[in-house]
Amino acid sequence: MGIVKREQMLKSLDSTSQWDVLVIGGGATGLGIAVDAASRGFKTILLEQSDFAKGTSSRSTKLIHGGLRYLQQGNLTLVAEALKERGLLCKNAPQLVHPLPFLVPNYKWWEGPFYGIGIKLYDLLAGKLGLESSHFLSKEETIKSIPTIETKDLRGAIVYYDGQFDDARLAITLAHTAADLGAVLLNYMPVTGFIKKRGLIEGVIAKDSLGDQKISLKARVVVNATGVFCDALRKLDDGKTTKIIAPSQGIHLVLPRSFMPSKTALLIPHTEDGRVLFFVPWHKHILLGTTDTPKKTIELEPRPLEEEIDFLLTYAKRYLASVPKRSDVLSMFAGLRPLVKVGSAKTTATLSRDHSIIISPSGLLTICGGKWTTYRKMAEDAVNKALLIGGLPDRSCVTSTLKLWGYKAKTKYDDPLAVYGDNLPLLNKKSSKQIHKRLPYLESQILFAIREEMAETIEDVLSRRTRSLLLDVNAAIECAPHVAKLLAKEKQLSKKWEKEELNAFKKLAKQYLP
Repeated sequence: MGIVKREQMLKSLDSTSQWDVLVIGGGATGLGIAVDAASRGFKTILLEQSDFAKGTSSRSTKLIHGGLRYLQQGNLTLVAEALKERGLLCKNAPQLVHPLPFLVPNYKWWEGPFYGIGIKLYDLLAGKLGLESSHFLSKEETIKSIPTIETKDLRGAIVYYDGQFDDARLAITLAHTAADLGAVLLNYMPVTGFIKKRGLIEGVIAKDSLGDQKISLKARVVVNATGVFCDALRKLDDGKTTKIIAPSQGIHLVLPRSFMPSKTALLIPHTEDGRVLFFVPWHKHILLGTTDTPKKTIELEPRPLEEEIDFLLTYAKRYLASVPKRSDVLSMFAGLRPLVKVGSAKTTATLSRDHSIIISPSGLLTICGGKWTTYRKMAEDAVNKALLIGGLPDRSCVTSTLKLWGYKAKTKYDDPLAVYGDNLPLLNKKSSKQIHKRLPYLESQILFAIREEMAETIEDVLSRRTRSLLLDVNAAIECAPHVAKLLAKEKQLSKKWEKEELNAFKKLAKQYLP
């Protein structure tokens, strides 16, 4: 059931056999493509250079949304498509995606009617897949909803609904789903080259980073779904190709819930850099984000810039009665958006989140752009194109009604075990000890991550299988030795490995504090 041990996935490899669809990239898009291709009955394999969702896909604002900002830009088609996908995700993975109220405060007389019209249009575009209807609040009702909101000049607010989720956990759920459908998925398996015949791609050469061996794999079609790294693979295919990605960095600060003790999120619809700003309740903490900073370099572990931290804290000061300081930040993280270059756009904030599919002369299919909310539609479009390139049978997409691993209709969203849905009994009940008093996770979750979710490092366990590193850096550092011991024992690794792994995690974790 779901992902098995990595060694068993490796045993599924045979250099003489041919795969129908080979996906490079284990983020939202790549995992979505693996689910789509496998659910259509195609022999599917996915290779990820690091860990599943290591990059952008674990560093989002944790929202499944239509995008009010794109409504402001007049991109009604993108908003309507995203709202449809939001509705489908709420239906197919209710254990992971749930409605969340968002409050838009009004401090000037014109803000109520101005934002109200846009939000009513947002409701309308969602159609039958809409969540709850938006409504207005008086000043008193607004303060009752968010007691720590800045009250000076406050006139009232509008409340609307969007979706909230846990990004890395949805990624792991997609991996479970793909594995259940027969796909093979391997993390720590970077692609180092392409196998070509008469200029056409016939497969890839990959390197197992953990086993230090090279593997050749043949495939009818190869899909490049590597997000911000897609240009590097396109360059590997064709040295003369031009770049298509304009990366933009967005950061988030994680604060104690005391700064906004509410189950309602706060949205600031316009900042100086043209973005919307969110204060979002998440795992009993507050997530504050995001920024939009153009980046020239693409890194697997981007770091928040000083000016980005200052920017978010300045806005927190404007809208919260209690002012958070740097010392109050429990964790911070940065992600790179894989925005596609468009014409004469002057800033990355104005670039669209539409996705693009590019097919190179060698037959490499690259999909880039997009966002978490539309991952399923991106995957459908990519597989439809892949059928043509690979000469595969024309089978229809079934993911619009496909229930994801652990599907459970009625879920308590504030329960940290809710993400396992119906598969919660798979966790070992004997190991129900909490890993740290400030973290909501149990030892049984750590063991399940190691045994059944291909967690290979402390970071895999504490950053993505659980969200410990993103919730409280110091708590994550304090429980890391215990996690290292469990990893070493389960994988029969040496004390030397344990010590080196612990040092590497501590070094990484310190980057998550300002």
